[in-house]
Amino acid sequence: MSDVTRILNAIEQGDAKATEELLPLVYEELRLLAAQKLAQEKPGQTLQATALVHEAYLRLVGNEPPTWSGRGHFFAAAAEAMRRILVDNARRKGRFKRGGAREQIALDEVSVPLEESPEDMIALDEALTKLARAEPEAFELVRLRYFAGLTQQQAADILGMPHRTADRTWAYARAWLYQEMTRGYES
Repeated sequence: MSDVTRILNAIEQGDAKATEELLPLVYEELRLLAAQKLAQEKPGQTLQATALVHEAYLRLVGNEPPTWSGRGHFFAAAAEAMRRILVDNARRKGRFKRGGAREQIALDEVSVPLEESPEDMIALDEALTKLARAEPEAFELVRLRYFAGLTQQQAADILGMPHRTADRTWAYARAWLYQEMTRGYES
């Protein structure tokens, strides 16, 4: 059992001291994931990787006692927290820009728009929310790849999914997201 898994189990059992031990163990890994996500944002981003990690960590160990089933579950929760923070940030920015035409984006990878505008991030979040309802397993794969920055194999291993199934699910999710995000441009 890794140190992270041991500490996560202690946190789940209510050991408040274990929460303090967790951040130093996962900080650098979370910071790298946050830096990867922020590198995909437009230049001039006011949110820094350190701030994103701290905000995500605070959300993870906040008021409610966390229930993580292991290292993979923890990093999936961290990825979700980072996604929500980035979407909230995009929505906040979008409120200041009244309107503006959306540009069509291409989905070569799940890191879909290379230069995400607040509108693109909100559209991506809406599409991901629909994907989560329609295909939860595909959503989990996208979340781990896009927001946690994991490789296809790492994400498949965390989800307990055969690698070939993960490849097919990844292709399906990309096509599904592309179709969902470009619907508004067809009219």
